Amino acid sequence: MSSLVAASDLARAAYCPRQLYYARRDGDRAPPPAVREVRALAFEYPALLDANDDELAARPISVSPSAYRENLVRLRERDDWDALTDPVARDELLAGKDCRGVAHKLVRCPGGDDGEGEGEGDDDDDQPPIPSLVSPGEPPERGVWEPQRVRAVALAKALAWEREASIPRALVEYPAVGVVRTVRLTTGNKAAYRRTLRVARDLDFVPSRLRDSAKCESCAYRERCGVKTWSLSSLLGR
Repeated sequence: MSSLVAASDLARAAYCPRQLYYARRDGDRAPPPAVREVRALAFEYPALLDANDDELAARPISVSPSAYRENLVRLRERDDWDALTDPVARDELLAGKDCRGVAHKLVRCPGGDDGEGEGEGDDDDDQPPIPSLVSPGEPPERGVWEPQRVRAVALAKALAWEREASIPRALVEYPAVGVVRTVRLTTGNKAAYRRTLRVARDLDFVPSRLRDSAKCESCAYRERCGVKTWSLSSLLGR
């Protein structure tokens, strides 16, 4: 188990290898309370759909109450709405051949479908569940950000290893905006996963710092990152 790479480490490595280095060095792995509060929304979709504006405004959503409600209405139209709102498991620890991590939900999509109307009507009981990763952030205009994409692939591969079954996709939920996206295990997505896995495994040095990157603006290590981090004053805590 100890040789397995954490799926959350893959997400950090995909975002910035230097960020992963700092997180490992400092033992900084637990999500902050604000992240847990957003993730809790993913287990309350039906109640949130019926909530009024004041109730929604008091929750950690990233859009207006009316926009949030509209997104949930669209989400309810997915074939996997029932599976998303009644998962077969929550916070399931998965351990595969290379990675381990927590799937925030295991959902059994109807008829082997991905929730977007492309299923072939297979017997639900014959289909293994698929993992769902709940992200506290906001999605891109289309698809899924690379850090969540490689983490979702890692969870799908770990689940496939445990169940000895094909898991062709995973879900990424963005409950702060009420949006759910599908990540398929395409050749490109699996290649990105393997590249990131190599980075995470080989990271025994301080990686190069990103230059002029917008990623730095939201990084928790931005004040400590760079040459000054290794100055004598910094090491002495001054």
